[in-house]
Amino acid sequence: MVKIADVQVVCTAPEGINLVAVKVLTDVDGLYGLGCATFTYRHKAVVTLIEEYLKPLVMGRDAEQIEEIWQLMHQNAYWRYGPIENNAISGIDMALWDIKGKLASMPVYQLLGGKVREGVPVYRHADGRSLGELVENVQAWMESGVQYVRCQMGGYGGGRLADAGSLSPEGALPGLYLEQRAYIRDTITMFEHVRSAVGFEVELLHDVHGRLKPIDAIRLAKSLEPYELFFLEDALALEDEEWFGEMRAQTTTPIAMGELFTNPFEWRRLIESRVIDFIRVHLTAAGGLTPVRKLQILAESYGVKTAWHGPGDMSPMAHAANIHLDVASRNFGIQEWSGTRPPNFILHDLADASEALVDVFPGLPEQRGGYVYPNDKPGWGIELDEKAAAKYPCHSGVTTWTQTRLRDGSLQTP
Repeated sequence: MVKIADVQVVCTAPEGINLVAVKVLTDVDGLYGLGCATFTYRHKAVVTLIEEYLKPLVMGRDAEQIEEIWQLMHQNAYWRYGPIENNAISGIDMALWDIKGKLASMPVYQLLGGKVREGVPVYRHADGRSLGELVENVQAWMESGVQYVRCQMGGYGGGRLADAGSLSPEGALPGLYLEQRAYIRDTITMFEHVRSAVGFEVELLHDVHGRLKPIDAIRLAKSLEPYELFFLEDALALEDEEWFGEMRAQTTTPIAMGELFTNPFEWRRLIESRVIDFIRVHLTAAGGLTPVRKLQILAESYGVKTAWHGPGDMSPMAHAANIHLDVASRNFGIQEWSGTRPPNFILHDLADASEALVDVFPGLPEQRGGYVYPNDKPGWGIELDEKAAAKYPCHSGVTTWTQTRLRDGSLQTP
């Protein structure tokens, strides 16, 4: 039996985004595993939960009993699910999978049944301050070999103003103000322009971020049909789940949903009723590889494809977990990917700090052309340079981008 000897937490922000890494050490000399517990906006809460509650719970237990330990962590507090608990559990769960791979001298994808594809096609993000600039960035991705591009302009779901405008009431509070109907018109114009410039050889995607009323989201999905999107992401808010059947009945635009899901009851009905085409949970917020592998198998049974969330606020271990799961899943659809950008990509004030990320976490899966490839090292194949990590401390300021508001100043979910 391989026993858990210690659980350590490392917080770092090499790209200016808070990341939480978990290191599970064993009683076997030199054998340890790494996992991701990143909840960027509440990272201290996750750290406390791991150090004060989960670590004492798992110390001395058999590191090879992954399912037993996941269920124990999940039920131990009586109240279950939620992003803080799930991310904390994920850090340990993923570290145990890393240990399991190292014990077997295999990458994790081999433990999942082996590859069904050699590389993982990914989509990348393009935006711009004008339609012309957006087209240039789409073309830059195409020239680099990327075949799937998510197009945005002016912020998710209508974020056009940084503060209250002249049509807002006096004394309106600061925030990211949304102009939803203007956003719908602009998005239709955007895709008309991009398709006329680049044609239909590249797959295009778009993220609404759940910021539209259901009836407006349906109207947008119907209006985008001529531009043949690969999918429309988070067209409805988490709270509007009952509208997906109505959307499915009225549009052929493929629908992707799920990055905010933390509970199986949030995704089960959508999959079983086949009202979405892609499930895209955030692996750590769902509790780690153990529950997400089960979700992937459930989705396969109903013809729903995977498109796991892959933003900058995930550590390389979570990105690697996405890729390992992708190469082993028959119902894989597409993978969101955060990484290096083409040299001719227009960045504005957005720094590409990927070198710092790789310095802290050597072994990140590599993108070559339009595909990402896992390395063949045991476990996740990721290492952690703790000295390098210490160079990039986390920050604890007030989150501002989620303070989204409607024109009248009332809060709107981000």
